Amino acid sequence: MATVAANKTVGGNNAFHNFNNDFAHIEDPNERRRLALAEIDKAPFGWYHIRAILVAGTGFFTDSYDIFVVSLLTIMLGISYKHDNKGALTTPQDTAIKLSTSAGTVIGQLGFGALADIVGRKKMYGLELILIIFATLAQALTGGGPGTSVVGLIIFWRVLMGIGIGGDYPLSSIITSEFATTKWRGAMMGAVFSMQGFGQLGGALVMLILVSGFKGSLSTAKDYASCTGDCQIAVDKMWRALVGMGIVPASIALYYRLTIPETPRYTFDVARDVEKANADVNQYVSGKKGEGHPDEIAAVTARQNGPPLEVPKASWKDFFSFYGKIRNGKILFGTAMSWLLLDVAFYGLGLNASTILTAINYGGGHTVHERLYNLAAGNAILVCAGAIPGYWLAVATLDFVGRKPLQLIGFTMLTILFIIWGFAYHKIPPHGQLAIYVLIQLFFNWGPNTTTFIVPGECFPTRYRSTSHGISAASGKIGSIIAQGAIAPLRTRGAKPGATGVGASPWLNHVMQIFSAFMFAGIFTTLLIPETKRRTLEDLANDWDMGGESITGAPINNKQAHGHGDNSSEDAAVTN
Repeated sequence: MATVAANKTVGGNNAFHNFNNDFAHIEDPNERRRLALAEIDKAPFGWYHIRAILVAGTGFFTDSYDIFVVSLLTIMLGISYKHDNKGALTTPQDTAIKLSTSAGTVIGQLGFGALADIVGRKKMYGLELILIIFATLAQALTGGGPGTSVVGLIIFWRVLMGIGIGGDYPLSSIITSEFATTKWRGAMMGAVFSMQGFGQLGGALVMLILVSGFKGSLSTAKDYASCTGDCQIAVDKMWRALVGMGIVPASIALYYRLTIPETPRYTFDVARDVEKANADVNQYVSGKKGEGHPDEIAAVTARQNGPPLEVPKASWKDFFSFYGKIRNGKILFGTAMSWLLLDVAFYGLGLNASTILTAINYGGGHTVHERLYNLAAGNAILVCAGAIPGYWLAVATLDFVGRKPLQLIGFTMLTILFIIWGFAYHKIPPHGQLAIYVLIQLFFNWGPNTTTFIVPGECFPTRYRSTSHGISAASGKIGSIIAQGAIAPLRTRGAKPGATGVGASPWLNHVMQIFSAFMFAGIFTTLLIPETKRRTLEDLANDWDMGGESITGAPINNKQAHGHGDNSSEDAAVTN
């Protein structure tokens, strides 16, 4: 009876059940671990799940907003600072600003991903948001001088902002995954990722508001080159306000990110603090904020009476040893290459946005006001037409159809659509191209754009999960750099000097054909990933070749290693 009393924690009522006390009579900490994780996996969908989605999703809203507004930012920087070039940045300047964010994102995905496995999710979560807020504010306040270039300063701050954005990818994915109920884990992670669509829409809406607010000043100039005086001042204020607004959603989410508990799975499987993890499970399921506080007597009793447990730490040596096994390495290769192949076309498709905007009469205007208004409104229309419906169709079907089928169907449909667009480009009227564009956006998001984010957050063992997701996400951003830095120049190949409209991009049809090849390759990399639908994270971890280790990394005896032990709760699947 003394042991039962020692294992109990205070709190709990009819509304917030104390799950920890249900298992206070169980002396084996490993069994308490298994039962506590079962409570997370089987918990009915509740408001605490919604809160987790909003906290993680607000970060993705910010990420997408900051990435999306760069196309508007470069236009307004040209108007403000490059009247020696007809109010437009030079091509190298434009490309450098756009690539700087992606370059920083790669660093952030790899760095934050590895650190979250080494020091813990909680210690890293929120730091990436602080970096985003700081770099965003610095961008909005920056300015050139006799010895500095405003373009160079913007590039510097966008690299730092990109590092923060990159950190948000693995952290938000794995934290949502490790806190999610098994039945709706796909929908929860998909809902977090879908906030990217609203981030794009938010950027367009803020731009519309700013353009409308400065209508009087912007209407005085017919084109970017003639936008001087009040018009130029208005544009300078607009780009600073547009960038600075990205701070608002990030600041709202910051408090909640800094006060989350460590994920119970990390505490169990890496830190190996069973009592602390039990308390965190209870705190989370009760819907309360912050960390759980275990009974100190219970913690001491568990350490004294429980079986000896090692504390494995993620390390590069151990990481390379694990993924050096073909069975393990092929899954990481599958998730990373699928993301890379996808992002080449996903980011490269922006090359054709001007053609689509022209098709729906949002490609130009008689004044600077009309041009900027049409640009913002047209982008808002395109996001609402294809991207946002695709995200939410994915949320609705991920836990029924499965991740792998959606990714296969998506890559297949995208291959077909890009082949049609590329080989029949000159025979398809503008409105037909608009229809193809919307369908491509639909299948991007109702397919590989969502699943490549979700699967790496599920299929890897706990102490490799964040690093592996970071590698997969960084591969995707490398794909976007390839699209913007290598494939983008191809569309203007053979263009005559001064050409406009379709004549300015004579090779665009071949670019679409290249994208179809990347989508076709994605079908085969998808075959390397596992199906994770409605399987617990512990069950998925048992599919790996652990080489004589448990899923936590602690050594196990030969009897357990061969699957004959009765006390194999470390590797037990918690099924629904």
